[in-house]
Amino acid sequence: MGSSHNGVMASVDQRTQLVGQNRMELLMFRLNGCKQLYGINVFKVREVTQCPRLTVIPHTHPVVRGIADFRGTAIPVIDFGLAIGSKVMHDLATSFVIISEYNRSVQALVVHSVERIVNLNWNAITAPPPGARGKAGSYLTAVTEVEGKLVEIIDVERILEEVSPKNMQVSTKILEQAKQGNKGGIVLVVDDSSVARHQIQKTLEQIGLKCVTANDGLQALTLLKSIAASGKKVSEEFDLVISDVEMPSMDGYTLTTEIRFDSDLKDLYIILHTSLSGVFNKALIEKVGANDFIAKFQPTILANTVLDVINSRSNNLKKTVS
Repeated sequence: MGSSHNGVMASVDQRTQLVGQNRMELLMFRLNGCKQLYGINVFKVREVTQCPRLTVIPHTHPVVRGIADFRGTAIPVIDFGLAIGSKVMHDLATSFVIISEYNRSVQALVVHSVERIVNLNWNAITAPPPGARGKAGSYLTAVTEVEGKLVEIIDVERILEEVSPKNMQVSTKILEQAKQGNKGGIVLVVDDSSVARHQIQKTLEQIGLKCVTANDGLQALTLLKSIAASGKKVSEEFDLVISDVEMPSMDGYTLTTEIRFDSDLKDLYIILHTSLSGVFNKALIEKVGANDFIAKFQPTILANTVLDVINSRSNNLKKTVS
């Protein structure tokens, strides 16, 4: 690919224009000695460059090949293929790194070659087929097809959780507040990453809440509509919805829009919970119809925000009754 990586990344600056359109841009790449195409959302990509010289650090995770200096910052370099059970990248000098940002952490993912960027509708991106083969299959979060070729989208959050596990402990102060005021509640958690769903669920369970989970926006919307169709009031079944933004079949923006346009669902409180923190502001949150936004992954902030929502609902119900 050589110096043409700058051309490949040229459209990154326009990525915020895709917000709210149920579209995403996928950066496609290949691993060492592998014909399979893989993809990563351009939203998560800061830069693509040839692999620099690495400094090996002892006692690190086996998939971390070393650290490198990128624009004055030392960041870990992860062998993408090794992380998902594929072949180790032997010739780093001819390899490329995708410098990505997930959940407020920056890391470089070493790959064999970077192909190009394609603009897709989230409808064209689907959940992986049941029983995906091999270790790599267990890391799949979605698949799509580009010009007749299968592209596998890997759950990078899972890789990062294995390399450097996140602390899911909520602060003592919030736990005490939960004991005093929280009477329980149920939250609908929508995220295509099994790691992210687990993180959110474990966080909310600490403050006495139960979770129902959905793997993408379409699955969540189908569940909500089925509850409404059964005659139940959805806002009484769930205290709020916590949704990722980037998901196959239907993204979080579209899910929010669909909820707001449905008279049976429109009063649901929606928190967008995503690693796309760089593109969010108050105006954008209002544009897509969400109530709030929280950057991944900050357990105490998440727990505190959810408690505030539930306590506010409880107080409003008391006022209505009285």
